[in-house]
Amino acid sequence: MKRKLSIFLAGAVTAAMVLSGCSSASGTDPKADAKESAADDKKEVVNTVGPDSGTHMNMWSFVELHNTFYADMLERWNKENPDRQIQITFTTYPFADMHNKLIMALQTGQGAPDLCDVEIGQFPNFLQGDIQLYPLNDAMKPYEGDLVQSRLDVYSKDGNYYGAPTHVGATVMYYNTEILDQYGIDYTKIKTWDDYTEAGRKINEASDGKVKMTSVDTAGIDWLSIAMSEYGEDWAAGKDGTQNVELESVKNMLTMQQTWLTDGIAMISPAGHIDLEEGYQNILDGNIASFPKALWYMSRFLNYMPEMKGKIAMAPLPVFKEGQNRSVGIGGTGTVVTKQSSDPELAADFITYAKCSSEGSGQIWEQLGFDVCNTKLWTDDKVTKNSSNKYISFFKTNPFDVLNEIKSEINTLSITKMTPSINDYFCTTTLNEVLEDGKDVDEALKEAQDYLELEE
Repeated sequence: MKRKLSIFLAGAVTAAMVLSGCSSASGTDPKADAKESAADDKKEVVNTVGPDSGTHMNMWSFVELHNTFYADMLERWNKENPDRQIQITFTTYPFADMHNKLIMALQTGQGAPDLCDVEIGQFPNFLQGDIQLYPLNDAMKPYEGDLVQSRLDVYSKDGNYYGAPTHVGATVMYYNTEILDQYGIDYTKIKTWDDYTEAGRKINEASDGKVKMTSVDTAGIDWLSIAMSEYGEDWAAGKDGTQNVELESVKNMLTMQQTWLTDGIAMISPAGHIDLEEGYQNILDGNIASFPKALWYMSRFLNYMPEMKGKIAMAPLPVFKEGQNRSVGIGGTGTVVTKQSSDPELAADFITYAKCSSEGSGQIWEQLGFDVCNTKLWTDDKVTKNSSNKYISFFKTNPFDVLNEIKSEINTLSITKMTPSINDYFCTTTLNEVLEDGKDVDEALKEAQDYLELEE
């Protein structure tokens, strides 16, 4: 047990940075949350909302802005449900502390909150053995037909839904059209990675190596998730969660990235990740013309790169072969109701209303800037054509146009108990060896597979 818990905690920081996206219009889910998660790691915030006469509950999160959103939705719930009033004490804990505290409370049978956010990479840790979470199936029924099924599945087990999803996390390519126009590149013509590579070669030559097509991460596995989605492969080779990292998709992506680095088409992301301060500055400096990231990354532009307004277009991802999936869902937070809740049915009804209803999804989009799981909003002109919306007005392309184009191609990879360990090993060892040191891809993946099999 100590060994498994140490693996869980060791992967927490990496997962927070690479899997999250869930978080905010002010910056975070998915996350996400490298910035917000890091900020919230320094504080514990407590706030109580709702009438004293209401059913009292406790709710935990690792991102303060999440709790601010839930508090707003609680006020809406109480106005619409005068006979089912709720009072909630919201507590924001540091990321690792909160997940550790929750897993201990569920194991001991005491001290758990009524409701709690659980980051997607940590979710499998709460679905082991005798599950101490309350199924949300009945509460989800009024909205289930409108929700992206893959986002429900990622928080489910044996037919039960245990987490209310926050967003789809659909990954797109962000293109700096100012750079591309300067070098005569039409991003709408880029359909495959061969097209992308050719555009990068043209930019590198024309700029004398000063501008790269993209940057590749050594501290994040998004590029590999993209490749697996396109090939229909997965870290988890079997339903039992057995891992296999020696995949054709992963080999092809890493080999392609090695070639990009050698030929000057790409650079390694400063500090190893595009979703850090150094990554934002690299974009602002005009050193790269594009990069892939989930739609929740839109908030990063508004909060950390406002100078880029009107310069960035979003488009479906290039693929290795025509017909492959052009997106993958990355990051996320599933909100759970624990079996220790004083009124689990009421708690489930509230949280599904807050996150899955049309009203709740509308507020997730307006307040947090996430691509919501309720697809009704994707075609609601009042939402999608609202030119006063800060996200729609910022980018050259309407995010909902891209989302609707790829809606049937947003694959979601499995999250298993080994996911944190796989991510941690790749971000500390494999990606650095392959991309920084030029190690043979097959050899590096074989070493990763051998190591992870020992960890199982």
